[in-house]
Amino acid sequence: MAFPLITDPFFYAVAIPAVLMLGISKSGFGAGFGSLAVPLMALAVTVPQAAATLMPLLLLMDLLGLAAFRKDFDRKFLRFLIPCGLVGTVIGALLFKLLDAQLVAGLVGGFTLLFLAQRLLFPPRPDSPPPPKWLGALLTVTSGFTSFVAHAGGPPLSAYVIPLRLSPVKFTATMAAFFFVINLSKWIPYAWLGLLDTRNMATSLVLLPLAPVGVWIGVRLARRISPLWFYRVLYSGMLLTGIKLLWDALR
Repeated sequence: MAFPLITDPFFYAVAIPAVLMLGISKSGFGAGFGSLAVPLMALAVTVPQAAATLMPLLLLMDLLGLAAFRKDFDRKFLRFLIPCGLVGTVIGALLFKLLDAQLVAGLVGGFTLLFLAQRLLFPPRPDSPPPPKWLGALLTVTSGFTSFVAHAGGPPLSAYVIPLRLSPVKFTATMAAFFFVINLSKWIPYAWLGLLDTRNMATSLVLLPLAPVGVWIGVRLARRISPLWFYRVLYSGMLLTGIKLLWDALR
């Protein structure tokens, strides 16, 4: 009996860079490059299949990222973020079969580009107040929702967290801990929706060795890059993400 996995060479041509970018995203760059993983893989398979195939990889990456930054995340901040994110995943699970994933991706892409335009046209002053908590709650719920639908939770959450001007390591660690909980919460709903089938899980096992490689690259970068270049890379990733997601939706 043949092992039931995806054998299309084009799938692996897009899946390998997608998995590496997702691993690097666990260093804090995920607000941009990590959100490109599902759109890239969706060039070869459906969006739900791409999202399901990435689930075991995300679990390993989250565990590795959490271990690397276990002493650096902001516990008080996470007590605010995590409940809001979980509300978003519940909404995503309930609406998953009713929503077009490309439409959701387009909304995330458009929002990301609007956020970047606002930062460019109206750059914050050093004495600018942090965003209000109600806006943070709304963006974090949105992050949980888009994470469930297309593993694209980075841009909405970053739109709230970036203006808080955390250090690169604290930003990275807090994002890693948040998405560890959010991604863990998606397993039961994904199984309920019938997405965790044998073919997707077998394909995940083939891609699994790439997960620690991407995380290792990202962790080394996050601990060595200056705050200025950290946020430049972050914005570049968000720009590419926004353009790609919006283009996919308009196509």
